Amino acid sequence: MRHYEKLSEKVGDDFQQLTKYDRETIRKWSPVWEEQVSLYKTYPRARTLELPEPENSGGMPLWSAIAGRRTYREFSDKELSLKELSQLLWACQGITARKDGFEFRSAPSAGALYPVETYICLNHVEGAGGGLYHYNVAAHKLELLKEGDLRRTLMQAAFMQPVFFDCAVSFIWTAMVKRSRWKYRQRAYRYIYLDAGHIAENLALAAESLGLACCLIGAFFDNEVNALLEVDGKEETAIYLCAVGYR
Repeated sequence: MRHYEKLSEKVGDDFQQLTKYDRETIRKWSPVWEEQVSLYKTYPRARTLELPEPENSGGMPLWSAIAGRRTYREFSDKELSLKELSQLLWACQGITARKDGFEFRSAPSAGALYPVETYICLNHVEGAGGGLYHYNVAAHKLELLKEGDLRRTLMQAAFMQPVFFDCAVSFIWTAMVKRSRWKYRQRAYRYIYLDAGHIAENLALAAESLGLACCLIGAFFDNEVNALLEVDGKEETAIYLCAVGYR
């Protein structure tokens, strides 16, 4: 354990130092244009779940949502509606405007590269079967990847935290590293985590606005979550989790 703690501390310190910008190194930096990749991931062969059109006006005043936001670790077994789920997903990464060939999303992203992907495990959602889904941002719909009750698998991967067994829906965010790295090199990792924070706060405020409970989690066994998603843990890797449901 001591060796692990020392190694972890050194890696973190090295990362912070080695990804700093300075005036000398920034002159030598340039994007690797040939490594540029698509801004969207989709599963064309997956069955899809259509979502209701999200609301983009009205609702709880922003200041009230900020003041009321709290972390909750206890959930009822009341089902979320598809409309509520649609609203939460749109708040995370939904497209808010299209202009001059560009699509703008609800959360900011460094260089508008949007390296974070959203997956969800549905437990108690009205009109939807349990299982693992991927959020298709461009079409605002869900792509079914695995059917069944995955609550225990995710709970075990998240240090046995019962929120993932009790909640209505679990959010899992991954980083598509190449999507940022071609432009920002190793600095991309900093931006990816910042992007995930923007998305997570949008979700937390949206949940508060809908009267829902929300618990953001950074502690999990990375390889186990990656295995659940069937991603390689390198070019795409899990970075953040969240449990949402009724209080």
